[in-house]
Amino acid sequence: MNRQEQESGVVFARDAAGARSSTAFGREAIAAALRAIAPDAAAAARAERDWRHGYVRHLVRLAEASAASAQAPLAAARAGLAAIARGARFVRDGDEVWLAEAMAAPRAGWLRTATVRGGDGPPAPLAIPYRGRELAGAALLRQLDDWLARGVVEPSFVQALRLVHDHPDWLDLSDQHFALLGAGAELGPFEWLARRRANLVAVDLPRPAIQQRLIAAARAGNGVLHLPVRGEGGADPAAYAGADLLAETPEIAAWLARFDAPLVLGAYAYLEGARHLRVALAMDAIQAQFAAARRGVTLAMLGTPTVACAVPAEAMQAAHERYARRPLSARLWQTPLRWLSGGRLFARNVQPAGGGFGIADALIVQQGPNYALAKRLQQWRALAARADGCRVSTHVAPPSLTGSVLSNRMMAAAYRSAATFGVEAFAPATASSLMAALLVHDLRNPQAAANPATPLAHPLQLLADAANHGGLWRMPFAARSALPVAALIGALRGQ
Repeated sequence: MNRQEQESGVVFARDAAGARSSTAFGREAIAAALRAIAPDAAAAARAERDWRHGYVRHLVRLAEASAASAQAPLAAARAGLAAIARGARFVRDGDEVWLAEAMAAPRAGWLRTATVRGGDGPPAPLAIPYRGRELAGAALLRQLDDWLARGVVEPSFVQALRLVHDHPDWLDLSDQHFALLGAGAELGPFEWLARRRANLVAVDLPRPAIQQRLIAAARAGNGVLHLPVRGEGGADPAAYAGADLLAETPEIAAWLARFDAPLVLGAYAYLEGARHLRVALAMDAIQAQFAAARRGVTLAMLGTPTVACAVPAEAMQAAHERYARRPLSARLWQTPLRWLSGGRLFARNVQPAGGGFGIADALIVQQGPNYALAKRLQQWRALAARADGCRVSTHVAPPSLTGSVLSNRMMAAAYRSAATFGVEAFAPATASSLMAALLVHDLRNPQAAANPATPLAHPLQLLADAANHGGLWRMPFAARSALPVAALIGALRGQ
């Protein structure tokens, strides 16, 4: 990416040295959130010099402080979001303004709409692709029970999927409009929804290959696809469709506002490095605008287990029991390695915190502080929007063998061998289908945690509800103390 691209669209404010630094931006956002609930920890975060490696302990401290009381998560979220707003800018043609200011002044008539229709068949039944099979009916229910027994998912995950299974009428989504930011993302719900009569409003980059894939999936399905189009268009919509979330954020929001229906507004785009944080800012700006201005909007986003998570006490207890009950054969080689590593290997998973939660520190340093802040930003928006009366569908999605994971040899090896320690890494098609089914649950079940009318004893229950963490919450060892060994095992196996 050249300098002009780095300096255009959604960017970070310049730091004291005049650079657009994601480090300074991220450090200030986390410090601001901590200042609202743990001032001493905020001072330590602001003083952190090696943010690239030191961010982990500050995010863990933020998770601990957020769990301490029912008031803390929302206070931290609002403070963090305010800091994000102060540091987010938008640059176009050399002019720089606040991102919020740019969102209020889109270029008029910039995007038009192209529509592609699928077939007329009935909605596909609930089915999940898994290891070369399509799981449906009794086979799917057995697999859900197996994941639960192995500690791969939380009980509320199984309960939600069983409800979707028991209500096949929920799968006719012809009454729903899904606006998907990053529609072509590997873990997004696009293809699953396209087979269930959904109205899809798809935003992804203006690249013919991406648009052709979306159009082909829509035509093979039975829903309706709406695409943003520049200019007059032509016979082939793929040649003209698409919009850039980073560079055309205000125009995308204005285009979405033309749809005269309540939207399910999902944030799924993924980019590498600092660009991922920038696209997260763009998606958040759109979601924030709709949550504030439109009644009936539902916000949707995917959580990740590879952050510092507040997990239910039951999951913490299960992790501690597995640690205590390790067989002697495992202790004989794990204990010496723990001693030789100075305690860094095979540490006990999930540390007690307040509010009936434990903290599972599964932050993966290779993913970096920009990814961690992008996911924290989505958590903050979810908590704030639900508190303000907006339906919010957010669930922890499992560790998955996506392209970004496979491009990192160590992470790929760790994920492929994680079963050694009770963790299952999912194929993207399986993960995306499961998360799409959870989205349907949240839209149809009035008792879902997503519904702001559903009482929660603690706001963090929203983020822990129906989690598929792949086992990272219930494994005996803290993720960073075991996954390096899994990576070594995978490398030795040639995985």
